Amino acid sequence: MTNNFSTAMRRAMDLTRAADVTGATRAIQEALAFGKPQTADASAGLPDLPRLPDPDTARVKSPPSGKTRKPAAGRGQKPLSEVLRILKSGRARILDLPARPRTPSVTTPQGAQFLSRVSSMEAGGRRYKVYVPARRDEPLRGMIVMLHGCQQNADDFAVGTDMNAVAEKHNFIVAYPQQETSSNAAACWNWFMRAHQLRDRGEPASIAAITRTLIAEFNVPSARVFVAGLSAGGAMAAVLAETYPDVYAAAGIHSGLAYGSATDVMSAFSVMRGDNQPTPAARGNNGAGAARLIIFQGSADATVHPSNAQRLVNGSADASWNTTETPAVDCNGRAVVRQIFEDQTGSARIEVWRIEGAGHAWSGGNASGSFADPKGPSASDEMVRFFFGDMQSA
Repeated sequence: MTNNFSTAMRRAMDLTRAADVTGATRAIQEALAFGKPQTADASAGLPDLPRLPDPDTARVKSPPSGKTRKPAAGRGQKPLSEVLRILKSGRARILDLPARPRTPSVTTPQGAQFLSRVSSMEAGGRRYKVYVPARRDEPLRGMIVMLHGCQQNADDFAVGTDMNAVAEKHNFIVAYPQQETSSNAAACWNWFMRAHQLRDRGEPASIAAITRTLIAEFNVPSARVFVAGLSAGGAMAAVLAETYPDVYAAAGIHSGLAYGSATDVMSAFSVMRGDNQPTPAARGNNGAGAARLIIFQGSADATVHPSNAQRLVNGSADASWNTTETPAVDCNGRAVVRQIFEDQTGSARIEVWRIEGAGHAWSGGNASGSFADPKGPSASDEMVRFFFGDMQSA
């Protein structure tokens, strides 16, 4: 496998030098194992890494016959050796991850429902699940839209986060939109592509349309609609908080990335590594009020560098806000620090949980799901407390 990878990367370098961009892209795809379907063993445990663009559909202009294209000078360009190093590093992290466990079935208590749906809309149809709690005689408290990470699906994420059990306790519904492998080979949300970072475009529009459909169907209080996600799902939650603050009052971002921190595959790999990046892309909400954020990040995350939590704060916090930090508390042998940013009215706008020694997994989750760490603290309980305000965490 290593020899094949090295051969493919050398071929990519040769093709790039020959100005065959399409061929080089295809070679890199093959080297990263994103260019063709994976076997079950090869794809197990993939982190939230983006899919390279399809060379057959990429808009690349070939140079005139007999001429060699010189790369245009510009900010942010990297030497070819650096490009290959970053891509090789990303692949190494894939191979080092443990195999993903088999997705368990979702247990639903008597009277509750876990509905399977398929959206049908101009923004793009997709499959999704909806958890409806058993207490039909009481008004619903609200709704949380949960966005899974790569190589996960709705059922897996529901089990791993235990969010259905929290919803049953507090009487709100949970929606689980599902990414398709036809849109991304590793089932990642395409948070790093500019086409999916804008309002009324791409995946954000599709998820927002599902949300609005459920608000109307279940008579959900519009001020109590929230979005949360893990890794690529966390990054897409940040996109939705930025582009649809009129739909989502707050967002929970677990091991995720800031809005606009990447606009292509190379910048996605770089920001995941913690490399310095240029100024993020223009904001997506045309100046509308930003949603509140609760952020979870483990210090031992080898997939999304912990510096991305601070990048999320930097992109949303106002210099005039008051900042408080709780002393480190012990949670099952881990030091946990919570930082709170309050606006001039005393309202908490951003809450950051930094967990010493935690990796790339949902904190306090159910180990029956993938990328879930039962050690805690419970991200699901704390997000619900932050979202709804009048609910106590477990």
